[in-house]
Amino acid sequence: MSKEIPGNRSHLTLSDRIYIEQALYMRHSFKDIAVFLCKDPTTISKEVKRYVEWQSGYSARFVGHDCKYYPSCKVTCLCYIECGSLCKDCDSTNCGTLCSKYSPQACLKLSSPPYVCNGCQLITRCSYSKCIYSGEKANNRYKETLSASRRGINASPEEIERLDGIISPLIKNGQPLSHIFATHKDELGCSRQTIYNYVDMSLFSVRNIDLPRRIRYKIRKKKLNPNPIQYEYRNNRTYKDFLAFMDEHPDYDVVELDTVIGSRESGKCLLTMLFRSSNFMLIFLIPSCTQNSVREVFDYLYEQLGATLFRKTFPVILTDNGSEFKDPWSLERDNADKLRTRVFYCDPHHSNQKGKLEKNHEFIRYIIPKGKSMHNLTEEKVRLMACHINSLARDGLNGLTPFDAAKDRINKKVLYLLGLRKVSPDQVILKPTLLK
Repeated sequence: MSKEIPGNRSHLTLSDRIYIEQALYMRHSFKDIAVFLCKDPTTISKEVKRYVEWQSGYSARFVGHDCKYYPSCKVTCLCYIECGSLCKDCDSTNCGTLCSKYSPQACLKLSSPPYVCNGCQLITRCSYSKCIYSGEKANNRYKETLSASRRGINASPEEIERLDGIISPLIKNGQPLSHIFATHKDELGCSRQTIYNYVDMSLFSVRNIDLPRRIRYKIRKKKLNPNPIQYEYRNNRTYKDFLAFMDEHPDYDVVELDTVIGSRESGKCLLTMLFRSSNFMLIFLIPSCTQNSVREVFDYLYEQLGATLFRKTFPVILTDNGSEFKDPWSLERDNADKLRTRVFYCDPHHSNQKGKLEKNHEFIRYIIPKGKSMHNLTEEKVRLMACHINSLARDGLNGLTPFDAAKDRINKKVLYLLGLRKVSPDQVILKPTLLK
């Protein structure tokens, strides 16, 4: 780019092209146009050459009279009628559209700037083919070129088949693309959006319906109570109290607590605990969604881990206002009435305050759809489900799995006690077939 012209490093717009057209009619030089548009003169020159249009110097009836061979042309019978007359003199045919040797003669002035007939004083009397630059038509052709360059598939059939062989089997196992890219990024050689586009174009054996995150969820209506009832169990345990407590103890690992229920008839449900720092989730099968069942899980962990390790592993509990959690005193204290953890509650109708656990429940629903009975669930199946979910690579962990992130944050005794082991990336299954 010329040193005198700062330039804006952007494409020409419709208004720029219309100005170029008007300036050419006013016989301005490329340099003058470039200075006004803050472009390099070569940019203007290339623009004009690229988008010019040719127009015949004669009316449609006399197309062919501008051919450079016209004066000496002796061609006859182009229309297959043995008339004996020269085709260039025929009034009933158009030799310019029939002759393969037709070559319109151009004005010699077009070989030098501005390369167009815009602004030429002889344009109305000249019989040569006209070379015209139109700003509007040039902009339409520019947009079509810009769009056409981004259409289609930038991959060979062999490449599509190779990608399909890697991605489709894993998606059919319920693996999200985030996990697939974290474990096969070097093999794929393309972006995640490209894979989404290929799936959307039905180039793979899987379809959009196989991608759970492509399903759109209905926006939930928020129920707001301007005067919420103040319950005793929430005294000094509100979300505001939780934030204040964490400001005083920033090194504590927060454990989010919730339940996942199946059908109402089965009775069995899942108690979930998630460590915020590592996204690692513990899943327990409990016989009923009651306060006693939740307390029994806490007592079991406290007994197996010991008081010191339990307090270190579960220093802060954040849960919602479900009826099964409304006895914080039995959760916070052991049988000797010694404090073993601190329990806090989210604000009513604000499950987003423990959003990481809510997001992990989505993986559980891939395996156990909502409304499905948990009657046949066993502790072994629940343990298997936890292993597969925690072996899933996450974007929020920079491609690591919760197992990797929890390696230095959760004591190995906790994992050994619950029998949790990492699953190979390609063996992760997040479908109901996992529990069959």
